[in-house]
Amino acid sequence: MSIEELEVCINTYGKDIYIFCKQLTCNLTEAEDLYQDTFLKAVEIMKDIHMDQNPKSYLLSITLRIWKNKKRKYAWRQRIARMERWIEEKQKNNVAGVTSFLEERVLANEEKNIVEQEVKKLNDKYRIPIYLYYMEDLSLNEIAKLLKIPEGTVKSRLHKARKILKDKLEVIYFEE
Repeated sequence: MSIEELEVCINTYGKDIYIFCKQLTCNLTEAEDLYQDTFLKAVEIMKDIHMDQNPKSYLLSITLRIWKNKKRKYAWRQRIARMERWIEEKQKNNVAGVTSFLEERVLANEEKNIVEQEVKKLNDKYRIPIYLYYMEDLSLNEIAKLLKIPEGTVKSRLHKARKILKDKLEVIYFEE
């Protein structure tokens, strides 16, 4: 891949990659860092990226690997020394939902936020396939290749995630 082709990829898939970064990190600052790290890594290894072999999927896999590495490193550091101040700052920086004056829009936003929060609470093995399938419109086969797991496992995880979400949302809506 050449610099020009990488620029085309950024223009074509950049928004999708950024949205995926926001979904993974749940934080704008971290999402921006992850987005930049993804394309820095893409520049480093651009000779391995081929325009005819689904570059979006390749870029998503780069994003996912970088995020998993950062998460693993953070978990290791947290075991060594507690970082309560960092956790408090992260909670303060979480992005709030957009409010609207129209009642229907407010309700729709509330429902969307509830669903997003419940998806964020899912274990990574369920949350990541949900994001890839619904947010990035990847096929089961593409998700399987990206995560390096069998396609049946992807189907199973999506099914299990939907069931967990359904159960949680039923509890939330029947309590109100």
